Amino acid sequence: IPVAYFAEYRSRRGSTKQNREISVVRSSLSALANGCLHDGLPWVGRGSGPASRTFKAVYSEVSTIILGSPYACRYDSLHVFMTAHTPPNHRIRSMTRLLFAIVAVLLLGSISVAQDGKRKEPPEKATTAAPEARRAVLVTGASTGIGRKTAEVLAANGFFVYACARKDADLKALNAIEHVQAIRLDVTKPEEIAAAVKTVRDAGRGLYGLVNNAGVAVVGPLIEMRDEDLAYQFDVNVFGPFRVTKAFAPLLIESKGRVTTTGSISGVVCWGLGGAYCMSKHAIEAYTDALALELRRFGVEVSVVDPGNYRSEIGTGVRQRLIDGGYGGEGSRYQDDVKKFLTMPADRADEKEPVDVAQAFLHALSDEHPKRRSMVVPNQYEAEITVRAAIARVVQLNERQSYAYDREGLIKLLDEALNPPEK
Repeated sequence: IPVAYFAEYRSRRGSTKQNREISVVRSSLSALANGCLHDGLPWVGRGSGPASRTFKAVYSEVSTIILGSPYACRYDSLHVFMTAHTPPNHRIRSMTRLLFAIVAVLLLGSISVAQDGKRKEPPEKATTAAPEARRAVLVTGASTGIGRKTAEVLAANGFFVYACARKDADLKALNAIEHVQAIRLDVTKPEEIAAAVKTVRDAGRGLYGLVNNAGVAVVGPLIEMRDEDLAYQFDVNVFGPFRVTKAFAPLLIESKGRVTTTGSISGVVCWGLGGAYCMSKHAIEAYTDALALELRRFGVEVSVVDPGNYRSEIGTGVRQRLIDGGYGGEGSRYQDDVKKFLTMPADRADEKEPVDVAQAFLHALSDEHPKRRSMVVPNQYEAEITVRAAIARVVQLNERQSYAYDREGLIKLLDEALNPPEK
């Protein structure tokens, strides 16, 4: 029974109640008619083939709707629905009669049970519904700090988390968290990325979300920095998200999922000795915008979370790399600055726990309309310097150029950005 006949019937307006009743079963009956009718019909065949499986699933759905719905259709509504536009072809007439017979039996059965005051629920209603499967997300750099807290928050809020780390002790600790499975992953090693994809694919959960969190910081004056230090900075912070997202893209497109990356307010604000790190985080801002444009057609949302200074161990790695490279500032044009940096606490123990950052990632993965950018800072000062830096860049771009906006023009643009038209 072609869908066109159902659509044609739908255009014939009856009473509001009748239309409401018909809408309840239209989709199921259409699926039943277009898929197959019955496992025993000669043109469908028996067994466990696609036609048989399709019928069993849809038959169950129709049974549930007709017997259990508070808007169960009357006999005359079903009769009109099933016979109004039957083509003259004999096979179609036969299929229609058989389908109508199935529906009629179900309907009459429900009436009989209701009259006895012993109405039974369909098989699906008789048992407790299985809990909804947890959506799977993968978090890189989940051993400590922002990544660890994000894995914990996501697991506690309905997600199944693949938490990635490099060290055995970290993997063991992550595996101890409920709804978390640890995966060994170094984002600079393509073979480990490929192995992680295989692990996730073989698990059969799919992948709804990716949190690109793994990152490092390299510090030092740009005019004195070694090439390999700058390359390392970009290998982890920029090429890492690029490699991992590319590898998991098929699964994310399949699920119409989410990609979110840890940026930084250093993607907006720049600071002395932090040039390499700031460059990498500015790159993440551009990566996010470009990736969002490219994945929009597939229904995949892309975002970036830009934290300020929270408790983490990123500073420990920074200091150790300077020491291992034999760079303590001696003989440097920036000797005082480097030595001052080396005396600062490496573990950020006095900073806040990154709970707010983890909550921002939860929003990015679960909100119907996630923000493209989420700045998350622990105090007003960091918020102010970041917004001021963004405004200063706009002013500098506009200054003394051929098509410069005056103050009123800039304010108008700001107002439009603050109140965008509804999508």
